[in-house]
Amino acid sequence: MRLNELSDNKGATKARLRVGRGIGSGKGKTAGRGVKGQKSRSGVAINGYEGGQMPIYMRLPKRGFNKPNRKKWAELSIRRLGQAIEAGVLDLKKTVDGKALVAAGVIRRELDGVRLIGAGKIAVAVNLTISGATDGATKIIEKAKGSVSILEVKVAPLPKRDVPEKKVAKVRTISKKNAKIAAAKAEIKKEAAPKVEAKKAAPKKVAPKKAAPKKAAAKSEADDLTKISGIGPVFAKRLAEEGITTYLQVTKLTAKRIEELDEKLDLKNNITNDDWPAQAKTLMDAKK
Repeated sequence: MRLNELSDNKGATKARLRVGRGIGSGKGKTAGRGVKGQKSRSGVAINGYEGGQMPIYMRLPKRGFNKPNRKKWAELSIRRLGQAIEAGVLDLKKTVDGKALVAAGVIRRELDGVRLIGAGKIAVAVNLTISGATDGATKIIEKAKGSVSILEVKVAPLPKRDVPEKKVAKVRTISKKNAKIAAAKAEIKKEAAPKVEAKKAAPKKVAPKKAAPKKAAAKSEADDLTKISGIGPVFAKRLAEEGITTYLQVTKLTAKRIEELDEKLDLKNNITNDDWPAQAKTLMDAKK
């Protein structure tokens, strides 16, 4: 093997395609750029252009919202906390907060607060005062007889609005001439007042209202229509809906009316054979 015999494997290198070298090469004339127009020129990049139709990025719906002033948390994992405890960089006799973690080099910066995450085991009790913690991480700390205190997030009060000063109503100035006219009108009203009172007619004596004639005696109380053969409690209720509640009303029923009631109320019995009017008359006589 000599230096002049060294070469790449077959297919490892490939000569670039030389365009514009005649129509026989397959890439002559327009050199693969089409015919004319903007895209046949160099330096053109029309991203997202789909021939004039609505582009896909505009057709697809957008969901969600990214809060511009959202808080950024410094994440502290159980594993990283365990390493710091084993290394002895934390003073476990005191409460460990964000400043103590930064001073010990456990986290780089406190940001908007420290949040405890992750899983694992802690062998030593540690009291943490941080901005947040997951349920699983809190249970791990409490299992090691430690505690996790969550700092209260203080919401900044809204800035006070500048309330514009109340506009003072303009006092209407009255000229001397208008003041004299107003005073004269007031005196005329005072003089005319007693005359008007005198003119008022004395209140007419109102004759006592005649007692309204007593209303006709209330309709007789409803009778027990179930005593009539062929009328049960259900039928009596349906007849009451039709306004038939007394024996007197039943005595005035005709055979035709009874047939109509049979069809309308769906009594399902041949009630025409029971002779309701006769029974009602008998019961009415017995009631007297």
